Amino acid sequence: MRRFRLIRNDDISGVSGTGFVAEVVEFESGKVALSFLLHTAGVANVIIYDSLEDVLKVHGHGGATILEEYDE
Repeated sequence: MRRFRLIRNDDISGVSGTGFVAEVVEFESGKVALSFLLHTAGVANVIIYDSLEDVLKVHGHGGATILEEYDE
């Protein structure tokens, strides 16, 4: 299991703000759980993706968002 912070350098959508906006966990299966911080999205939710690449396709905003590994 690997843990990441979703760091947004530029908030293109104007919704989540910038900086550390979500927690991401990649499981041994390759599946990924993403949870936006309550103060950024206004709701506590968990979204499941098939891969880290899928997370960045949806939330990467063309390179404006990066994944920073917690446990490196």
